[in-house]
This record gives sequence, C-alpha cells and structure tokens, in this order.
Amino acid sequence: MWFPPSSDSLAPQGYIPRRWNVLDSTYGSESELRAAIAAIEPVRAMADVVLNHRVGVHTGGADFDDPPFPDNRAAIVCDDESGVGTGNPDTGERHPCGRDLDHTRPEVRATIKNYLKRLQSVGFKGWRYDLVKGYGGQFVGEYNEATGPQFSVGECFDTDRQRVTNWIDATGGRSNAFDFPTRYLLYDAVVHDDFGRLMAHNNGRSGPAGLIGFWPSRAVTWVDNHDTEYRREKDHQANYDSTRHVPGKKVEMAYAYILTHPGVPCVFWSHFFDWGSHTRKAIEQLIKVRKQSGIHARSHVEIRSATRGLYTAVIDDHVTVKLGSRDWSPGHGWEMAAFGQGFAVWVR
Repeated sequence: MWFPPSSDSLAPQGYIPRRWNVLDSTYGSESELRAAIAAIEPVRAMADVVLNHRVGVHTGGADFDDPPFPDNRAAIVCDDESGVGTGNPDTGERHPCGRDLDHTRPEVRATIKNYLKRLQSVGFKGWRYDLVKGYGGQFVGEYNEATGPQFSVGECFDTDRQRVTNWIDATGGRSNAFDFPTRYLLYDAVVHDDFGRLMAHNNGRSGPAGLIGFWPSRAVTWVDNHDTEYRREKDHQANYDSTRHVPGKKVEMAYAYILTHPGVPCVFWSHFFDWGSHTRKAIEQLIKVRKQSGIHARSHVEIRSATRGLYTAVIDDHVTVKLGSRDWSPGHGWEMAAFGQGFAVWVR
C-alpha cells in the first residue's frame, strides 16, 4: 500500500519536503503513522519519498535541518534557480518547487540513506520515488542497494517507453517504474473507443505498445492516481492533470486491461473504496481472475485484434479479454469470468 509523503512539508500534500526526519505531517503524527502501518499488516507499506528537492526550515533556501547536510549550500546544485547552491550541476531536470539537491555529493547520499532507514524504522518496506527525472537514475539504484526495499517504483513521468526503459537501465535494473506510456495509451483507447495504438511491433513481433511491451517485469501499470483523479471544481489546482482522469464506467474497462495483462498492476484507493459497489465488484472480479489464472508480471500476451471498437487478447493461453463497443466472442471452450460495460473476460 502506497502511503503519501509522511515527512514535514511546506506543501500539505507532502511534495515540498522541509524536515525529512520529522514524521508529523498534515496526515497525522508519527505515532499515528506507526499505528496505520501496523494496522494493515500483513499488507506492506510503501513510502512516497521526495529526494529531488527540499526547502529550508524558515526560508526556501539552504537552511536545512532535521537533518541538515554537512554543508547545506554545497548540497544544492550550482544551477538551481535560487542561486544559493555551490554544488555540482544538476544530474536531471530542474524543478522549481524547492532547492534541487546534488546527489553526486557523498554526504548528500549518506543523509538520504539515513532518512530512508529512518522510514524503515517506523515500518515502511518499500519506496515510491517521486520525480525521478530530476536526478540521475544511478542514485536510485544506489539507494535501493543500501536499503534493500522489498519493492520500489519510480515516477518517471514520460510517455516514451524507451525513455522510461532508459531510466530503469540507469538504476541497474534495481527499480520498477510506473508505466506512463501504457496509462496514456489506455486512456486514449477507452475514451475514444479506438484500440489501435495499444499494439506495437517489438523486434518483429506484435505486442503491447507501452512499457509492458519492453520490460513487463519492471512495469507498474495504473489507471489513475493523485495527479489525474477526478476533483470537484473547487479542489482543482493548476498543477494537476485532473481533466485526464478516466471517466465513469470506462474505469472498469481500463482495469480489465491492466488486471489481465503483464506488469504489476495498481488499484487506486478511491476507485475501490469511493466509486461505489459496482466498480468495486468489477475490480474484485478481475483481481480474482488474475490470481486464479496465475497471470503475473511476465505473462505472455497474444493480441488478436486492436482496432476501432474492438481489442482482444489471449494471455498465457488461458485468459481472453475483450474491450470496446463491438460484439465479440472467443468461441467454444471459454467460460465468462468477468464482464461489464465495454469489457468481458473469459477463462479456460
């Protein structure tokens, strides 16, 4: 279970961290955090860690504390827009919401590793690395090697699957990545009832067009998250892509895809708990199919059709999924296991 950032932060959501080691946040106190992690056992908790940037305790500058760096100004890259950094140039993309940290400095990396171990001490078992395009992927590989998480995933926000693959390569293959390419292709497919772009040719063979077509064992698939979810108009903020949430019953169709396909699928909390019993039942049926059929991150997909109004695929030769507005049946020998508006799943 992916928890939001749990450290003290300038922003209430936790994404502009101020004092890493202070685990009292807008979500609750450290004692409440420990209790929540213990309450979900044997489910394991994954911390959202924001390592690209920080802000000072009293200013947006270099007055870091809890923990400080040995040299706070040297911990900031020299090309940070604030002009206060004396470190080396940034190893990734710039981010304006805080002081970009210089991960090339051993003392910065040592401080980060101590912070991750602090999170492990309260019960976290894995990492969701925020904004990983902001610093070199090799550092995520080093942090994983130092802390041994049971699972980790990076937010490499890019719809080009080769670029996401390159980031995983940069970690030494030590971390998974969210499959942004699949998510946005799937969004377009279910919204427009046109599934052609879900199929691509990989080394002369047809297969899924997202990251799951390149490196499925490292691809974490998803339908919506805290950045894309539906928000009432008064809750909208300019930095959220809230016009790109998967709408209505098409959410169930999208889950029919990710829960029958390779990769490691995510179920969004609000879809499961807040969207009503119909959506929850559909997701539960699809999870049951995945578990009972033994579909896993490396499962084989044979795409039979990917066109306007119809997507069909056979997974591991014993699960068939159909998406889209057109009627279709796999024929004799298949038993329907899950269905809803725009999708059906059969097993044999």
